[in-house]
Amino acid sequence: MALSHSLSLPTRTTTTYITPKTQFHFLFKSKFLVPKKPRTLSFSLHAMGASSSSSSQKPDNLQEAGRVDYASLSDGEWKKRLTEEQFYITRQKGTERAFTGEYWNTKTPGTYHCICCDTPLFESSTKFDSGTGWPSYYQPVGNNVKSKLDLSIIFMPRQEVLCAVCDAHLGHIFDDGPPPTGKRYCINSAALKLKPK
Repeated sequence: MALSHSLSLPTRTTTTYITPKTQFHFLFKSKFLVPKKPRTLSFSLHAMGASSSSSSQKPDNLQEAGRVDYASLSDGEWKKRLTEEQFYITRQKGTERAFTGEYWNTKTPGTYHCICCDTPLFESSTKFDSGTGWPSYYQPVGNNVKSKLDLSIIFMPRQEVLCAVCDAHLGHIFDDGPPPTGKRYCINSAALKLKPK
C-alpha cells in the first residue's frame, strides 16, 4: 500500500540558527536535514563620526606622505646635508662664538628657517639687538619651536631651544627679552637660513 503525504514541504528552504559562537545554515530537502558549511560574515567597523574616505584635516603631529622622517636620519646622512659647522651646532648641540655668526647683526626683512628641515622659525620683525653677539628673537613662528631643560652645565640649568619638526638644536631661551613676551630666543646663526621678503 502506498503512503500518501498530506503535508507538502517546499523542496528548498533556508533557515538560520544563531548561537554565540557560530552560525549554521540547514538546507531542508524532503524530510532530511543536510548541514551546510558555516557562512563567514565580513564587515568593517568605523569609529563614530569617522568616514571611509580620508579626512582633509590631519593632526599636526602627523607628517604628510612623501615628507622626510627626520628622526630616522643617521649622523652620516645629516653630515651629507649640512656643513661641518651646521652639523656641530644642530646635531651635536654646539655653540658658535659670539659676534661671528652670519645673522647676529642682520637687519634684512624676511623669515628665518631651520637649516636642517626648512621649517620657518622666526620672523625678522621679532628680531632685536640683545648685545650678546647672537641673533635674538622675542617670539617664534607658531609652534615651530620647542624647548626643554638643558642640564649640560650642572650649576647653570637652561632651556634649550629646538626645531619642533626635526629636533635641531637652535640655541637657548632666557627671560630677559623685550615686550610683549619678555623672552630672548638666543639662536646660533648656523642653525638658520634667512629667506628675504
